[in-house]
Amino acid sequence: MLGKLTVTEKTGKTIDEAISLALAELEVSRDRVDYEVLEVPSKGLFGFIGSKLAKVRVTVRPIDPVEEARLFLNQVFKAMNIAVHMEKMTHNDHVVINLRGDDLGVLIGKHGQTLDALQYLTNLAANRDADERCRIILDVEDYRKRRAETLSRLAMRLADKVKRRGERVVLEPMSPQERKIIHMALQNDNRIVTYSEGDEPYRKVVIALKK
Repeated sequence: MLGKLTVTEKTGKTIDEAISLALAELEVSRDRVDYEVLEVPSKGLFGFIGSKLAKVRVTVRPIDPVEEARLFLNQVFKAMNIAVHMEKMTHNDHVVINLRGDDLGVLIGKHGQTLDALQYLTNLAANRDADERCRIILDVEDYRKRRAETLSRLAMRLADKVKRRGERVVLEPMSPQERKIIHMALQNDNRIVTYSEGDEPYRKVVIALKK
């Protein structure tokens, strides 16, 4: 809710009316707020003389991006009719949500493309109204760790091939995250240079000899 009003006081003939006016001003739904009744409405003499309006103070609750992510993912899994258990691991600059269950390959897709797309949508949903952005990484049964190990081994093997033959090797298109794994795996090889070429989503890593 950065830059938006987060608390207001409103009056109305009833408590519900006062709350509704506050929600309209705050531009949020009722499940996003807490409210305090400051004055209870009362009828005066003959129903109008000395009558008092209801008065409430309504405060927007801070957004928890991880909870928003969990709610979003639950909706996705419910629509897909699959049972998924979520494990959260908090790191300094990001949160990993590891998804576990039976037959979750559908959430990974070819080389993690489906998982990357789901991760992108989850971050959008989680950070839409958050005061502070939280980077969320999705994983399925530790797929990303296994994929990173596979790519690192591939990078080493191809680097050896380049050094033997003296010819550069161009890998298949990869996501920015996977290209980074290749670069990191070979960054300390003083005979090898790596760089990326092409345009997204077809950008590729090139492994070549240093000149």
